[in-house]
Formats: sequence, structure tokens, C-alpha cells
Amino acid sequence: MLDIAEELSRWVAEGRDFAVATVVAVGGSAPRDPGAALAVDRDGTAIGSVSGGCVEGAVYDLCVQALQDGETVRERFGYSDEDAFAVGLTCGGAIDVLVTPIASGDRVFAAALSAAAQGEPAAVARVARGPAGLLGGALFVRPDGTTEGGLGGHPELDRTAAAEARALLDAGRTGTVELSEDGSHCPGGLTLFVESSVPPPRMIVFGAIDFAAALVRAGKFLGYHVTVCDARPVFATRVRFPDADDIVVDWPHRYLRGTATDARTVLCVLTHDAKFDVPLLQEALRMPVAFVGAMGSRRTHADRNRRLREAGVSERELARLRSPIGLDLGARTPEETALSIAAEIVATRRGGTGVPLTGSGTPIHRDGAERGAREAA
Repeated sequence: MLDIAEELSRWVAEGRDFAVATVVAVGGSAPRDPGAALAVDRDGTAIGSVSGGCVEGAVYDLCVQALQDGETVRERFGYSDEDAFAVGLTCGGAIDVLVTPIASGDRVFAAALSAAAQGEPAAVARVARGPAGLLGGALFVRPDGTTEGGLGGHPELDRTAAAEARALLDAGRTGTVELSEDGSHCPGGLTLFVESSVPPPRMIVFGAIDFAAALVRAGKFLGYHVTVCDARPVFATRVRFPDADDIVVDWPHRYLRGTATDARTVLCVLTHDAKFDVPLLQEALRMPVAFVGAMGSRRTHADRNRRLREAGVSERELARLRSPIGLDLGARTPEETALSIAAEIVATRRGGTGVPLTGSGTPIHRDGAERGAREAA
């Protein structure tokens, strides 16, 4: 739901009632992750998606029905070999969808959607499985632990839910928590779905070269907050990088040492100049970031590794370096090179192999397949 917060927040401001269908569980190979949502207002306008098209029509009808009767429902969509005309996922997976009617004056959802739409961290805990009287109950949780709303059950349930939601929010994760109705952590027939919305992850591109301009555009397309950093003011300009969120003129290692990073941050070093690269990578390879990649030829890579070892970088730290950066796509142009770098970032983030799907036998929706394997075990 929070993935379409900007549009839904606008609906709330316009006084439009709507129903929102949210994916709360996924099994096997499914096209969308938990948190994906489709919303329908009373005029029949729809935004978002829960399956990429497979079951959108049926979910749309569930939203319309929820607006009419005011009831929250949970529905599972899978695949049926017995009935070729059954509504289901053609990919063979299964999704559970929670459909909740929301009035424009609902302060809990209004506050959560407003926060997420403005890029502020926000988490919403909802009862996704449990007694009918609790199904759909919602609790909005802020990073400081303050809350709005409630799940409608035992007072301890709200306190436990707030703590669990805050922990997931701190990690930037969306997931489920199994509890008892009294709020104890012993699984007792109650499933909370906690949806987190956090500011976009950072991509920092070091080196204001022509390849960087293309990578900035690719980074923005992937949803990153993109910063370009270079020590040379003549190159690090808004004219050269109109799509960047931030442009910083500073020595790369000094900027990296002082800026905020986290476990989702991607660092792309495109300078391939030892006086910039070595001190920068000394810092980068010791930071708990998601990805560190550096551009350069095989010769540049070998020379850079030698210099880094001489500077005291350990073999374990050096093993984190993606160099030469990018997947082997045969790229030549800045745009093609940016695509190869973006592809490696996605593969690293999602655990992909980078090999063609044709003939590979690897799962297309890797997370879903891993979940299915765990469930079968």
C-alpha cells in the first residue's frame, strides 16, 4: 500500500473513499512482492497492481465489493491445472491479498500515507490473519516509536505490534509477525503484516565523466537517490548532470567519510585515477554498504588492487570490490555501460546469476522460489 502512497494521499486530501488490496503473503513464483497494492475509489478509478495483470480484474471486483459492504477480506490466488478458466497466477505461484475499505477521514491511514508520500519513514501494522473482528485493524508506527490507531484487541497487542513494526522499519523491511491475541510472541492464530516505507537508497557516483551521466539516469530509474561527487568543479556541474539529486565538489574519500550511508547504499567509482580511487576505496571497502564497484581496464584493476594492498586493505576487504564494474554485455556506449553496471547492482541485490534465463533453468522470481523451497522442506 505504501508503494502508492503519493497517489493515495492525494485521494485522501480530495475526500475520496477507496479500498486497497495489498499482497500480504507470497508462495512459489509470484510477480509481485508483499506490499504491492491496487486501490479502487468509489468512481471505479484504479491505481497500482498486485500481480502484473494475472488477477487484477478479480482483485478489482473485491475492492468494489469491499467499498459496498465495508468489510475487510483476505483472498488467495493461485494456479489451477484442473480449471483452465479459473482466476489465478499463470506463473504457478500464489499470493494472499488483504482487501481493506478506507474512508477518506480515517486518520490512521491518512497519517501513514502522508508520511510515506513525503519520503518520511513510516510503518503500518495490520492484522492479516485472525478473528474477523480484528482483521484489517491498523497501527501506524513512526521511527521514534509513537503510534496512531490500534489493532482493536488486547492492549498488549498494540504494544507488541508497535515494537515489532519499529524493528522492521529500522531495517527497512516489510514482513509478517506471528503473535497471540494477547500480544505474546507465542504464535497463536494472529498474523500481523507490517509494511515499511523508508527513504530511497543512495547511489553515490564518484567521477563526473560522461559515463557517470548515463549511470545517474539508470540509478534514478531504479529508484535510487543519486549523488555525483568529484573534486573538479569544472566537471561536477548541474548542466552536465541535470538528473542527479545532489552534486558535490569535494575529494571523494573526504566526502564519503562524512556523508550518511547504510546497508542499502551503492558506491560506483568511475574515476579510474589512482590518486582518487585508492583513498576512496580504502574508506568504501570498510563500510557496511550494499555494493562497491570501480571502473577500469584489466590493467587498471590489477594496478589498483596492488596499490590497495600496499595501503593496508586486507584480502577480505578487497574481495568486496566489484571490478571491473558491470556485467559482460559487450557494452560500448555510456548508456550501454550504465546498463551493464545497473544490471550487476540488481543481480547483487537480488542474488541473480547474470546468465541468460533462456536455457538456464534458474528461477525467474528467485525470492518466491526460495520461499517455496523452504515451505516444501
